[in-house]
Amino acid sequence: MIRSAVFLSAALLATMPCALAAQEKTVPTERIVIDELSKEQPAGDSAAPVPSPDAVTPDATPEAGVEGDADATSEDPKQAAPLPEVRYGTAELPEPVQRMREALIEAAKSGNVEELRTVFEMNELMPTLSFGDITDPIEHLKKASGDGEGREVMAILLEVLEAGWVHVDAGKPSEMYVWPYFAQYPLADLTPPQLVELFRIVTSYDYQEMQTYGTYIFYRVGIGPDGTLHYFVAGD
Repeated sequence: MIRSAVFLSAALLATMPCALAAQEKTVPTERIVIDELSKEQPAGDSAAPVPSPDAVTPDATPEAGVEGDADATSEDPKQAAPLPEVRYGTAELPEPVQRMREALIEAAKSGNVEELRTVFEMNELMPTLSFGDITDPIEHLKKASGDGEGREVMAILLEVLEAGWVHVDAGKPSEMYVWPYFAQYPLADLTPPQLVELFRIVTSYDYQEMQTYGTYIFYRVGIGPDGTLHYFVAGD
């Protein structure tokens, strides 16, 4: 019995190094896994979770954000704004506006610049004829006219009132019916037929000067919806 016990003890002692060796072999395996995982994470943030590829959406990419900003800043409100609607004739004009227009045309056709004084006095206030101070409106028109009698200016008034017109600021205190429509229309967008209309009122030299300013700067007429003549003036 004693020999059997001794033999059993010896056998157990012989198998212990094998067991310990087996345990030592598993430790490096666990360390290799930990080291490989740590290599996938950024330095200094080993605790941060690694996102799944399925969790990344296209909207979250930097490229999508950059494209969105570029589209937002590329829009130009001026380019997006529609062109004014050009109208001709008198069918769409309110009756008070039609009456004032006809009164101006009849006075201009008379050849007597004094006839315009009566039309101007139909307003509660004297219409704007200049951006500077004037004492007598008729004398101002005579001086502004190349012939010294006001007839050149009356001819311009006729051409202006026979051109197309636009209705601006509808429903607002600044609502106005404006002749010619070039005063409210971008010069760069004029078509060849519209340029022919423009040259009925101005010369090519005038047009070149307007291109320098980027806008129509010749005579224009503004009549309010109640028939008040607000201005017959040249300039910007």
